[in-house]
Amino acid sequence: MLIHKNMKLSEVVHHDHTLVPIINRFGIHLGFGDNTITEICQKHGLNVDFFVTILNAFHDIHYFPKEQLRNFSVALLIDYLQKAHRSFLEEKIPEISLLIKNMTEKCPLDVVTSQLITNFFKEYTEELKKHIRQEEETIYPYVLLLEKVNQNLPVDEGASGKINHYSISAYKAEHEDVEEKLFDLKNILIKYLPGQKNDKPVYQLLRELFSLEKDLNEHARIEDMILIPKVEAMEKTLRNKNPNGPV
Repeated sequence: MLIHKNMKLSEVVHHDHTLVPIINRFGIHLGFGDNTITEICQKHGLNVDFFVTILNAFHDIHYFPKEQLRNFSVALLIDYLQKAHRSFLEEKIPEISLLIKNMTEKCPLDVVTSQLITNFFKEYTEELKKHIRQEEETIYPYVLLLEKVNQNLPVDEGASGKINHYSISAYKAEHEDVEEKLFDLKNILIKYLPGQKNDKPVYQLLRELFSLEKDLNEHARIEDMILIPKVEAMEKTLRNKNPNGPV
């Protein structure tokens, strides 16, 4: 089912309840009434086309309109990606940490296995935080600045100097696959965890790990297939204007 803007948002959730966290990310919370997506987006001052596109991308793994997404402004894309970052760090990671704690307490795991799982996720969390910090402090400011320059908007000299010393190609080379370590943790639970009489805490943890993995994959897809090509196009425009510049 393709989600469209004239649908009631309550009907969308009935079709796919996993979209609730994505909807919340836009500042929209339960209690939709019979309002349509358009009505709710108008109330919250949101771009309805962008909202619907993001919902469809999460609802259907085969839905990813690259050209349509590339028509949205860089600022709109980055605003969404930053909201996703907050969701990862403030909601998803703490929830999974609690589930790991719950599992190690309720399942009779040996000390070594408990420590292995706990430490593994801590290391993963630090890698994810580092990745997000790089994007928030370096990549996104550079991209927003680049968009301003391309639109001939005023920028201060110090900011404009950043453009002359950076390129998105550096980010592409450093863009680590933070999902890989998450896959390894799932593998430990699925393949190597000693059999438990009470498997419920393990299933709960696995469900949230799969959910986080899906979220991160979609996040990376937007960055790799939409944001980076848009930035490369802006860099090319500037390069054509200033052939001697380092962009």
